[in-house]
Amino acid sequence: MNNDKNRAKNSLTKTITRMVPAIFTALVATGLGFVALYTSPVPMIQDFGKMLTIGLVISFILGVFLLIPIFFVRDHLFSNVKRKKPKQEKEIKSSKVDNVLDWITKKTVTFRWMIITFAILAAALGIWLDIDADAETDVEAFMPQDTQELKDIHQLRDIIGTTDQVSIVYEADNIVSDPVITWVDDLTETIGKEFPNVVVDTKSVTNIVKQMNGDELPSGEEFSEQIADIPEDQLKLFLNESQTKGVITVGIKHLEADDLKAFIDDLGIYIEKSNLDMIETTITGKAVLDVEMIHGLTTGRYQMTLLGMGLVFLSLLIFYRHPIKALIPLLPIIFIIGWSGLVMYYFDISYTPLTATLGALIIGIGTEFTVLVMERFYEERKKGRQRLDAIKTTNKNIGKAIFASALTTIGGFSALLASDFVILNNFGMMTLINISFALFSTIFVMPPIMIILDKFVKIKHTQ
Repeated sequence: MNNDKNRAKNSLTKTITRMVPAIFTALVATGLGFVALYTSPVPMIQDFGKMLTIGLVISFILGVFLLIPIFFVRDHLFSNVKRKKPKQEKEIKSSKVDNVLDWITKKTVTFRWMIITFAILAAALGIWLDIDADAETDVEAFMPQDTQELKDIHQLRDIIGTTDQVSIVYEADNIVSDPVITWVDDLTETIGKEFPNVVVDTKSVTNIVKQMNGDELPSGEEFSEQIADIPEDQLKLFLNESQTKGVITVGIKHLEADDLKAFIDDLGIYIEKSNLDMIETTITGKAVLDVEMIHGLTTGRYQMTLLGMGLVFLSLLIFYRHPIKALIPLLPIIFIIGWSGLVMYYFDISYTPLTATLGALIIGIGTEFTVLVMERFYEERKKGRQRLDAIKTTNKNIGKAIFASALTTIGGFSALLASDFVILNNFGMMTLINISFALFSTIFVMPPIMIILDKFVKIKHTQ
């Protein structure tokens, strides 16, 4: 019994002194990968990064201060409980797993240059194709396509011609003065002619007054008298009470964000050309906000990815004080990013606001695997093992744990595949693919990388 207790204490000591520092290093590197999400201009992506970071820290705290003590208490206090010997079948199964990992390691090391070359070429091709990748910016495409609400919107659009609009807000000291009224009327009449393929209708206060006045536009006091007869609820849609601001509503066809942004830019140029010095104009409305939101979500993914990799490299450089050791865990991650782009291209999968964050997510998840593998490899190297023996031992001892961790993560994200929302389903599928790539890269690509770059790392043997 005392021997069992001593073994429990020794296991606790080794876990805390060897495993916890490695996990902490992976925690910091992974967390800094998620920090890249904080740079997004969209609050929802910032909050996503914050929640990932918080969950990471909580998992580490629970693992160190709850899980490890539970294991120690079990082994220390219940060491006198007679343990059942594992069945022979389980021993055979375990040895088969070890043999498979051992065989994989030997093959990857033997064909290391072929594997690295293929990984680099595939990643480079994926990154090159990903530069011009399409982004799905139509909000309606993210919704369940068979919902009644979406069908109602399409039916309403077919009947009235549009359900979307932008608003042109104009300001002046007196917006019912003759120059401003004339400008508003001209703009209301000409926008549809200038953009016939986009604009369905335009409405302003001059429309209403002209309808009341036999399609004639009065001026001066007569115009003021006419608007005084307009019902208040209708008038406030186009003028404020102080008559310093007015609105021209422009009904437009349903456009994707890229086309809508192009129209808004062209409309701004057109208004600027016809504008009066006394009038200030602003193009606004929900459609404009949608464009800015989608633009913020789908652009800057390269910046977020590069920032994440830079922060991870910097943190590992501080921990290891060696550029090669800081670079080794990042190389498989770079490959994954390229492979992900390749998959999205060949399966014609467009980026969405969620999948645009995958670069930072890959860095965060993948770095954890690669850091732990490298830490164990150099632990074995410090014991005096040669490179091949060290990587074989590493894959045997930690490969199964990483495989199990990847499977549980895949299982968690698999729930997103059941979502009716296309955007969530798409995000879940690409996350599963990337986690699978992270597992593949850790088991098949990481050993060749470490074997090749280990010659540039000096090892101090501990025994």
